[in-house]
Amino acid sequence: MADKIEPRILQGLVELLPKDQIIFNRMHDTIRRVYESFGFLPLDTPVMELSEVLLAKAGGETEKQIYRFKKGDNDISLRFDLTVPLARYVAQHQNDLAFPFKRYQIAKSYRGERPQHGRFREFYQCDIDVIGADSLDLIYDAEMPAIIYNVFKELDICKFTVKINSRKILGGFFDFLSLYEKTTDIIRTIDKLDKIGMDAVLCELEKIGTNGKTDDIIRFLTIDGTHDEVIAKLRELGCENDMFREGVNELEQVIGYMRDFGIPDDYFKPDLTIARGLDYYTGTVYETTLDDYPSLGSVCSGGRYDNLTGYYTDQKLPGIGVSIGLTRLFSQLKEAGLIGDDGRGSIIDVLVIPMDRSVMANALDTAKAFRAAGIPTDVYYQEKGMKPKMKYANRIGVPYVAIIGDEEAKAGKVMLRPMISDGEQCAVTVEEAVKMIKR
Repeated sequence: MADKIEPRILQGLVELLPKDQIIFNRMHDTIRRVYESFGFLPLDTPVMELSEVLLAKAGGETEKQIYRFKKGDNDISLRFDLTVPLARYVAQHQNDLAFPFKRYQIAKSYRGERPQHGRFREFYQCDIDVIGADSLDLIYDAEMPAIIYNVFKELDICKFTVKINSRKILGGFFDFLSLYEKTTDIIRTIDKLDKIGMDAVLCELEKIGTNGKTDDIIRFLTIDGTHDEVIAKLRELGCENDMFREGVNELEQVIGYMRDFGIPDDYFKPDLTIARGLDYYTGTVYETTLDDYPSLGSVCSGGRYDNLTGYYTDQKLPGIGVSIGLTRLFSQLKEAGLIGDDGRGSIIDVLVIPMDRSVMANALDTAKAFRAAGIPTDVYYQEKGMKPKMKYANRIGVPYVAIIGDEEAKAGKVMLRPMISDGEQCAVTVEEAVKMIKR
């Protein structure tokens, strides 16, 4: 007899037990519901793309992490995010789309990373993007944090802050310091601030070669105060640079629009250390953190880009977007004890239990009536004693069981028993049971 193979999955992949999957699905559905409430359209691009299309912009570490293979004559890669497939999709279908094009996609992406804490090879991303034709109004830069605000308020995890900055402010300031050619290296270094700390950032800036301007950079990055005070302090720098001034003006306008969207001031903050490492961001950038759990890092990030589709079309299609890494967020929240089940491991509200086969028809009619009333319902079909039936009900965490024996069937009633709350079981009609369960 052949040896049995140990059942296991590849390291860096995630499988959840049902009660955790239910919580995950609730988060997924909450995010989707908020996205749709702002008018974003669903999109589902293929998991596999032609490598030459997917890798048009990729390079360096990103290209090393891509799962790539050949099948017949096709060179195929698994998508490593949802943004590049969006760029391909918009360029390919631009004549069939209405602009501004608002889309959301909640789907899996794949990266061949070394599995470690909070890093996965397969993971869900929840993306929203707005793509404009030729131009895109600045108010969309405020709509993004408004959506983030609504998502995290709906998730009801804990207090959070949307940190906001502008790549124009950063680029303009470094240009003013005659460091424009080193802007990308400086921004990538700044983007590591939360991970490696200020001292390590200072060392890296010195290695880059800041021409004795390191102190100026640090003074700039540590500007703090109320939203309006930060804008005022930026103007007081006397930075004579058009890009810088444009970035400050835009940031001030975005803050004004965010207030118009109803975001309280204590839920967002201008933060000049927010850089976002990706090169394609050209304007407003965001990172969202949980106030009481800064060690979790950014739980939602993104920004504005002017030329994402440049590798596929000459048409100027600027955009702005944000992404929630749902798999990473869920795992971190679970580990931190910020989410948990509500005492039930089931998506049904009631389990109908026939005492024996003779009342099965009554059980099926009862289940049908419950479902017609909008109550998710299952029926226990196995021919077993009451003890294993109740053990099963306890194990799945269902809040109610509706037991039907000969007496209940003759009387047109069920014996309704609460399972996860205090209360006595009682013989009631199906209509009465519906009211009790809903209440």
